[in-house]
Amino acid sequence: MAYWLYKSEPSSWSWEQQKAAGSKGTEWTGVRNYLARNNMRAMKIGDKGFFYHSNEGLEIVGIVEVSALSHPDSTAKDDPRWDCVDIRAAMDMPKPVTLKDIKSNPKFEKMSLVTSMRLSVQPVTDEEYFEICRLGGLDNPPKSPD
Repeated sequence: MAYWLYKSEPSSWSWEQQKAAGSKGTEWTGVRNYLARNNMRAMKIGDKGFFYHSNEGLEIVGIVEVSALSHPDSTAKDDPRWDCVDIRAAMDMPKPVTLKDIKSNPKFEKMSLVTSMRLSVQPVTDEEYFEICRLGGLDNPPKSPD
């Protein structure tokens, strides 16, 4: 299975805006980091991920899913290096899981959110995904396809 984490500053693009985009979802544009781009190129339709409010809030507030595979980023003009995926809101996190909660839990010491703070699109292991869902009050979280 594949799980991901998408970081966004709520003043630029918030969880509420992501939910308002509806079932069609929206492009996850503006990523200008090769590792983050490569992460998006590896995604599959239906992969789940966390929506993380960075800078303001510092917490996981929802779960999204990939609704369109990697394609040219519409904000990259004529620069073919940059891709994006489309994501749509899947569900709210009943209880937001804060960065402080994650950093204080030894189960997450190797998590990209802890070790690669600046990376805007990150992989999340199965174990990390299900533990964060548990901390967030999700007993039966949505799963990525096999």
